[in-house]
Amino acid sequence: MTKNKITAVLGPTNTGKTHLAIDTMLSFDSGMIGFPLRLLAREVYDKVIKKISLDKVALITGEEKIIPSNAKYFLCTVESMPIDKDLEFVGVDEIQMCADHERGHIFTDRLLNMRGTKLTMLMGSSTIKKIISKLDDDIEFINRERLSKLTYAGHKKISRINRKTAIIAFSAEEVYAIAELIRRQKGGAAIVMGSLSPKTRNAQVELYQSGDVDFLVATDAIGMGINMDLDYVYFSNLKKFDGRKLRKLNLSEIGQIAGRAGRYLNDGSFGITGDCKEIKAEEVDLLENHKFEEIRTLFWRNSNLNFNNPRSLIKSLEEKPQREWLRKIHECEDEKALKFFLRDKNLENIDFDSKTLSLLWECCQIPDFVKKTYGNHYEVIENVFKFLSSEKGKITDEFMRLQLMKLDKLEGNVDSLSNRIANVRTWSYVSNKNNWIENQEYWIEKTKLLEDRLSDRLHEELTKTFIDKRASILARGLKQDMEFKTEILENNDVKIDDQFIGKINGLKLELDLKKGALETDIKSLKKAARQSIGPELEKRIQNIIDTGLIELKDDFKIYWNNFAIAKLTSGHDYLSPNIDLIVDDILEQDQKQKLNLFIKKWLKNKIDTVLQSLIDLKNLKEKKSSIKALAYQLYENNGVLKREDISDYLKNLEQVDRKILRDLGVKFGRYHVFLYKLIKPEPVTIRTLLWKNYHQKYFKLKPPTFGLNFIDDNDNKNKNFMLLCGFEKFDNFFIRIDILERLFMQIINSGSEENKEIKLVPEMLNLLGCSKDNFKKLIIKMNYKIIEKEGEIFFRYLPKKKFKKTKDQKIKKENPFGVLKNLNLN
Repeated sequence: MTKNKITAVLGPTNTGKTHLAIDTMLSFDSGMIGFPLRLLAREVYDKVIKKISLDKVALITGEEKIIPSNAKYFLCTVESMPIDKDLEFVGVDEIQMCADHERGHIFTDRLLNMRGTKLTMLMGSSTIKKIISKLDDDIEFINRERLSKLTYAGHKKISRINRKTAIIAFSAEEVYAIAELIRRQKGGAAIVMGSLSPKTRNAQVELYQSGDVDFLVATDAIGMGINMDLDYVYFSNLKKFDGRKLRKLNLSEIGQIAGRAGRYLNDGSFGITGDCKEIKAEEVDLLENHKFEEIRTLFWRNSNLNFNNPRSLIKSLEEKPQREWLRKIHECEDEKALKFFLRDKNLENIDFDSKTLSLLWECCQIPDFVKKTYGNHYEVIENVFKFLSSEKGKITDEFMRLQLMKLDKLEGNVDSLSNRIANVRTWSYVSNKNNWIENQEYWIEKTKLLEDRLSDRLHEELTKTFIDKRASILARGLKQDMEFKTEILENNDVKIDDQFIGKINGLKLELDLKKGALETDIKSLKKAARQSIGPELEKRIQNIIDTGLIELKDDFKIYWNNFAIAKLTSGHDYLSPNIDLIVDDILEQDQKQKLNLFIKKWLKNKIDTVLQSLIDLKNLKEKKSSIKALAYQLYENNGVLKREDISDYLKNLEQVDRKILRDLGVKFGRYHVFLYKLIKPEPVTIRTLLWKNYHQKYFKLKPPTFGLNFIDDNDNKNKNFMLLCGFEKFDNFFIRIDILERLFMQIINSGSEENKEIKLVPEMLNLLGCSKDNFKKLIIKMNYKIIEKEGEIFFRYLPKKKFKKTKDQKIKKENPFGVLKNLNLN
């Protein structure tokens, strides 16, 4: 009897084993290769269809089947390899997976039972060599040496890791946490996990391969044939959960992953990062020299099952192997599911003949892509089985429509999108099973389209979440001294190489910094922006100077185009404030100086114009001491003085002196001496603002609403500030001082004799804008006595005696009529 010819191509990673298998397969008229991952099968399928006619190549995975009618070459996942085909060549990649705790029995079955009519090729690690030599076949071993050197680099912090690095983690949570750290420190990373759909994974890999990011964060899925331009592989952990328990990786597993560093002829390094424990020196030596412990036993499960009845099926599944180097695999998920349903009361009325039992077993082999929701997977199996064992014998369109409708949503974060894709993969698997579903072709296409759409969306979300493309571009550009394309849009948005980096608000670049942005990010952005934003800011400064379209607002800031460009600070007196520019440090010193001089000049001109009467008072060239003294007092008190406080100054003024001051805008009133032009809205606004700026306090005080002449206020407003605003206080009432003088003149004009009662007329109420009751209260506070008779209101001046009067003249002087004689109001 002629023995089957087997070629075992064994060696570490990066020895070109898979490449050899593809070329060998294509040298035969027909062939098939089984791969450990769907995405690997897809990757090789994409390569092969570039070499030969599309209609000769089939792709068969659980969730995707492309099988042309005259296909000669089949690229499959190991689980999906059709076992009933006679093909000249059969290959199995990563054959050492026979020793895997979860899927080993499938690989072992292919090792023992699948053969090409002319050649069978097994590709994998040298650790399985002794086992393969035990097979009763004509075996040729081809030992492949690694094309490049692999060395240990020790421990490195993530912040110090070089570009072209993959960091390995063993859970999605760990992958996300590391990717987020790299995003903040290095600009971002691409993500590779076994749970990603091929489309998402390929899009992420392309991000890395294209140079958009320099880092990759991956699970151990990277160890299976994913070929990328990596110089370094760093492990964040050396333990993984294998479905049953958390265990330490064995050396061959570490070597498989570490071997991804340094592809083809480029040398590579591997190391550890984060809290990962050191690798012992003797283990490092074994890893660098690819010397791993031999595999002594393979996992096995009987594939020749007995479907006569439930008991015989369970018994055949539990059968033990006959060879000492085979070991019965721990109860697999499909076996657990089968036992669950055979005990399930919902199915106890079903007659489990061999056909029904075979069907249930097939349903139990639906992969649990979601994994997180244990009960949900059993619900899927039960629903599928009930449809298939019904009279119709197929899953209905309506049921499929409802399942996909729940999943056809593109919103959500990375986790929710990944979960949806996993669920779609389940229905994709179901759709691809022959005769399981109505309108099979329709649902195959529908699930594929939905998976692709969700995959695109997941790629977007991963990119948005874990790649700061802007920082990534800058990091790459600054490293290579690239010139950036910088745009300033009409809405002031700033883009560098189409990446939004911030806005120019006035004369300042406000960077769009992410939470946790580093100082290096800020410096990089500024450096990249300087070449275009500097000239733009200079242009804006010239525009400000040419047009003068700036304004001072009550927050002490000077604005241009609604953006603050300078802020007032306290100067040597309140009419001479200093200014601090609000501009970007990109601006050169001469530009800052130019703007500073312009704003100072503009501000001085504004103050001189609006407060001209006050400035004139300050600049009064007068030698006479009596005039100078009063002018000084008025200036120091912001243009408003209470008459009672300056009685001594007034005594020394002659008529000619008063004339000089009146010409400057000074009004001598009954209650106040003031610059009447300063009581207008604009002067009040700027005076109060300058006063608060000078004192650097009272910031909460606001001038009264313009147009009010009378204010009833119980909040005890600051009387000095109110006087500055042009209002005199009478307990809780405030009266505008120029209105108070006009009221006084009305009172004077209403009486021709001393001590005469003055009638309250509507004009007085109208002048103040207050109620009759409030007027009565006010007039009492002003030392008048109220008299009501015949429905009319009269009042008469009744001064409070502060001290004993000895002369009639003194009393007369306190009376408003006496005051009038002494006021010299003409």
